This record gives sequence, C-alpha cells and structure tokens, in this order.
Amino acid sequence: PTPEAPAAQSLPLGLVVGGMRCQRRVREVTARLRNVPGVETVMVDIGISVVRLAGTMSVYDVLGPFRGLTHRWRSSVNQATPRHG
Repeated sequence: PTPEAPAAQSLPLGLVVGGMRCQRRVREVTARLRNVPGVETVMVDIGISVVRLAGTMSVYDVLGPFRGLTHRWRSSVNQATPRHG
C-alpha cells in the first residue's frame, strides 16, 4: 500500500499593502488575492493597510499578483503566528 500524502496545513499570513486607502483599492487587492491557488479566506483591515489570508498558499504565490504593476505597492509579508486558547 502507498502511504497517503499528509493534508496541506492551512496557515495564516499577513500582508501589508501600502496605498490601500479606499474601497476601490481594497476590491482590487482582494480580487487579485482570491485568485491565488490555495487562498481560502481574505480579510482586510483598511485602517492599517493589512490583508490577512488563510489557506495553503505559498508566500511566493501571494506576492505574484503584485509583480509588474505600474503603480507602487509596498508589500511585506509576515507569517502570522497561530493563536492558541
């Protein structure tokens, strides 16, 4: 018998997106991120320009939609620490 591959673990990820100050930009960012393979949820805190993602996506794939854009995006990715309790 062939052993089964372990199920991919869903991980939280935080993305800081500079310039995300209006609903139009929020819609643009969330639309791009929802198309990333493995992204299950996208939540935005427009007040601090943070997008929180959950799913089995890679950091490389998450940053992909922002490559090659003509306007400037300041993005930094921080692996969120799961909260217990």
